[in-house]
Amino acid sequence: MPPEPSPPPQLKEWFDAARHRAIAKDLASIAPKFRTNDFMQSVLDGLEGRSLMQRVHQCALAADAALPGTYQQKVRVLQKLAPRIGHEFVTIFLGDFVATFGLDDFDFSMEALRFFTVFGSAEFAVRPFIVADQKRALQTMLGWSADPDEKVRRLASEGSRPRLPWGMRLQTLVRDPEPTAKILEALKDDASLFVRRSVANHLNDITKDHHDYVLQRLEAWDLEREHLRWIAKHACRTLIKRGHPGALKLFGFGRKAEVRAKLDASPSRLDLGQRLTLTAALASTSSRSQRLAIDYVVHYVKASGGSAEKVFKWTEIDLPAHAEIELVKSQVVRDFTTRKHYAGRHRVELQINGQRVAETMFDLR
Repeated sequence: MPPEPSPPPQLKEWFDAARHRAIAKDLASIAPKFRTNDFMQSVLDGLEGRSLMQRVHQCALAADAALPGTYQQKVRVLQKLAPRIGHEFVTIFLGDFVATFGLDDFDFSMEALRFFTVFGSAEFAVRPFIVADQKRALQTMLGWSADPDEKVRRLASEGSRPRLPWGMRLQTLVRDPEPTAKILEALKDDASLFVRRSVANHLNDITKDHHDYVLQRLEAWDLEREHLRWIAKHACRTLIKRGHPGALKLFGFGRKAEVRAKLDASPSRLDLGQRLTLTAALASTSSRSQRLAIDYVVHYVKASGGSAEKVFKWTEIDLPAHAEIELVKSQVVRDFTTRKHYAGRHRVELQINGQRVAETMFDLR
């Protein structure tokens, strides 16, 4: 039998011993009084037990302990370090340094985050400043929305997302999203897809608490413009998967599907790591063409024996009158950092325009 493939490296290994030695070497060349031994001891003691974000923070703490001078002097050293790192995620520790030690030097620190985000992202680091003084921070970020650099413009939207994954939740913006409206309006026509995607993700965050608010804003957009329609649809992806009538109607999926549907799963029994193939057979029972948003729902078995559903995007089609079509979708069933699979019978449903119309199942061994 062929050997088992090696597991992929963990993300936390971006901050391994070799990376810390490289950072220390660069800092020592920039700041001759940098205490290399203190830095290395701080980052290496307990390294294996730290998660990725804990390693980010520990690197910032170690840099502060090993660099001489005032807060602003240390930031200027780190600004010289930033272009040398060569790894966008690793540079996040520079923003973490600012967020940890610079809240009392608001304007200088916000400008430092604007500088650092060009080399990676300061989307996590800017959030404590929004919590500390939301009005002041968002006014600065509105100015960033006109910056020549797309990464700075993106930071204006991404850093102020109410529910940024891995980031501090901005509870005041969860309750009331209106303060970021000017930023999103300023960026919705941005030339960069990188920026427009952030606008869509920001709006998708808001739909989780204020779906009517988002839909009202999107209804006022000219959705005949391709880039605005793309942002709007991406922003409503969670609502569409949940079958929200207003979101479905906005994109032409408001009518109940008139179809006969059958869903099959193959193989019906599989092991973790194998590929599951779903086949959907649709036959229109309508005398007119139908616009269909097609998703599938996997009811994952939980450790407790219950289940938790996850909706996946399949496709969108225009189904002609009385037409028949077969759709095929496959995915490898494997564990992720965000999902662990458990043995048992998994139910799968076919969802069309928000309605569950067929189901099948497979057994995971």
